[in-house]
This record gives sequence, C-alpha cells and structure tokens, in this order.
Amino acid sequence: MIDRYSCPEMKHIWDLNTKFDYYLRVEIAVCEAYAKLGIFPEDVIPQIKEKAAFSVDRIAKIEEDVHHDVIAFLTDVNNSLGNLAKYMHAGMTSSDVIDTAFALQIADSGNIIKEDIEKLLLTVKNMALKYKHTICIGRSHGIHAEIMTFGVKLLNMYDVLERVYNNFLCAQEEIRTGQISGPVGTYSNLPVELEPLVCEILELKPAKISTQIIARDYHARYMQSLGLIACVIEQFATEIRHLQRTEVREVEEGFSKKQKGSSAMPHKKNPVLSENLCGLARVVRGNVLTAMENVSLWHERDISHSSAERIIFPDTLILIDFMLKRFDNVLSNLVVKEDNMLKNTGLFGGIVYSQRVLLALVEKGLKREDAYTIVQKNALDAFENNGNFRFNLEKDNDVLSCLSVDEINNCFKKEDYLKNIDKIYEKFGF
Repeated sequence: MIDRYSCPEMKHIWDLNTKFDYYLRVEIAVCEAYAKLGIFPEDVIPQIKEKAAFSVDRIAKIEEDVHHDVIAFLTDVNNSLGNLAKYMHAGMTSSDVIDTAFALQIADSGNIIKEDIEKLLLTVKNMALKYKHTICIGRSHGIHAEIMTFGVKLLNMYDVLERVYNNFLCAQEEIRTGQISGPVGTYSNLPVELEPLVCEILELKPAKISTQIIARDYHARYMQSLGLIACVIEQFATEIRHLQRTEVREVEEGFSKKQKGSSAMPHKKNPVLSENLCGLARVVRGNVLTAMENVSLWHERDISHSSAERIIFPDTLILIDFMLKRFDNVLSNLVVKEDNMLKNTGLFGGIVYSQRVLLALVEKGLKREDAYTIVQKNALDAFENNGNFRFNLEKDNDVLSCLSVDEINNCFKKEDYLKNIDKIYEKFGF
C-alpha cells in the first residue's frame, strides 16, 4: 500500500547506507572546518574526501564486537583512510555526529513533505474554484443546517491546510540545527569556533547550547507539526467518508472498472482510501506522544530517546509523505455528485430555510419567541412525519396571518444564501 504512493527518495533517506553517508558528511565537514581554522592542513581535505569510504556490512560486523554503531562506523572509515585517519572525529563525541546527521536527514525529508503539501494545496485551490457555486447543505452536529457551497467547504480545507503548512515550515526551519560541542557540550577538546563553520558547510544553524545532544524539544515540536498534518488529513478524510454514506451520496472516492468493494456484496463502493488515512493518523499521533516523552532525559544526556527515534522519525515522515500523496489522489479522483447535493438541500420540503421564515415573521411584527414556536412546529412535523415544510407553512393560519404564499416562497430562494460567496473567496485572493 505505502509503496504505491511513497516517494522512493524519502525511503532512501532513511535506509542504513544513507544514514552512514550523513555521518560521513558531518565528519568531513568537521575536517574542512578544522582546515579553515588553520588547524588541519588544507591539502588533506581533498584526500579525505576521495578516500573515505564505508560498508554497511563491514560496520555491522565490527559492531558485533564493539557494540557501538558510531565506533564501528569510524573504525571502518578509518581503515579506508590509512594515515589520514588521525584527522577524523578530532575532539568530538558520538552525539556530535549522530544529532547533526539526524538534523540533515529530517531536513531533507521535510523538503519532500513541503513539496507534498504545496501540491495538495494547489489541488484543493483548483477544486475550490471549480465548485465555488455548487450548492450543497452545511451541517452542524451532523444535521442539516443551512445552504452553502461545496467550494466554500473546500476553501475551509485550503485554509486549514495552509495553516498547518506554515506551522510545518517553522518547525522545518527550527530542526535544521547542528552541534559540534564535544562531551557534555563544553567544547573541552575542540575550538568553539569550529561549530558554526561546520554548520555553515552543512547549511544548518548551530545550536545556541547543547548538552552533548541537541535538546529534544526541537524534535518534539517537529513531530507535533507532522501530527497536526495527520490530524487535518483525517479531518477531511472523515468528511469524505460521511459524504459518501448511502443516505447522503454527495461525493464518492474514485472507483476503477475492475475494483470490488466487498467479497460478499457486489453493490458496495466503500471509502477505503479515506478510512486508511484516518487509521494512519492514529499511528502518527502515537508517535508524537513518544517524541514528547523523549524530551525528559537524565542529566546532560542518556540514550533512551535514541531507540524510539530510530522508529518514530522514519516511520512518521514516510507515513506523512504517503498520506499527503494519497489524500491528493483521493481529491483528484473524487466524484462530486452535484445533483445529489442540490437534492439534499430540499429534503422535507426545505426545512433548512426555517431561519428565513422565522426572520420574515419577526419582520412582520411577531415576537421572536412566538415566531420560533410556529416555525419549529411546522419544521419538526415535516421532519418527523416525512412531510413538506413549505406545504405546512402554506396551510398554517398563524403563518398566513403574517405572510402571503408569495412571501413564504421568497424565503426559499437558494440564491440568497450565496450573496457573500465572492467576498469569502476575496479573502484568499482568488
């Protein structure tokens, strides 16, 4: 399922070989920074770049003995460097490599998420424009409320998505933070000036302070931004699920020629893609909680966060990539049943026009409480007895004493509910 929609580049970022490649980028950037400070000879840098190499299999074999992945990585790289190995990892601690490389991994993954959201926003915008004047019913508490347009419903989706996009961009910028500060973050065996140079080479920002690791509130906030994206996708996937119900049938997920909805019931067409998205949102939210629990560590550091992060970050970023692509696919292939939308606004003789009738009676001089009682009586009678609200009004002497039949009919004009649609769209500049 996920393979169909996920970006291969995203999965590549989180494979083991690429992880060690990020480690090597950090180690080489440190060597370059040492050379810029005049501590290492400049001519060794090209040699290090050319010769430095590693093998995942060799690292795994070494780790069987040393039980430390960074030491295993460095041992393998140093074997490829010969005499140049003395320049590697000078004054550093493992977390300098791990956390700075981790920031690169997350940031590169975030660039893919950014593109996914931008594509989804464009899809939603185009749909909002297409269905700008498509009449549908608005609901509150799941019950028919008043007339709106499907375009406005989509415009709300655009607004929420744009907000979580901007929130994600802030988290994406913040997570681009690296550290080269040595054990417990005191720069005890390396120059303070080294860190900003390394981060500049890697296009990161140096942490203002680090305690051997980068503080995990950075990562918790980033995961929260991903969790919010998942929540919003679930919000609108749930809307599609409701609108596809047999009793509603205002939209349907695309259904291919050979697709089947049930092993037992040939008539079934189910919103399975949207249901999948709702389920995956629960997984993402669970991972957010784990990221928040990772904030509290012992003293300057422990590694209780590390094992969890090796699962939750690749899993969540791959899932969000998948969810955004899938939701874009759902919307792009959505079947919008405009006739059913219009039909549903007229159920029970147009009970959704009740407020218009209420206001018309008040304008004629009735007290609001009295007008409400009259309108509610006729509306509920239509609703509960499968009747017709407008016909009830036309037979009610209390109504007819205030309103003519033509005045009653004027309360049932759909166009009156659409007079401010353009102004709503103007707020978005389209």
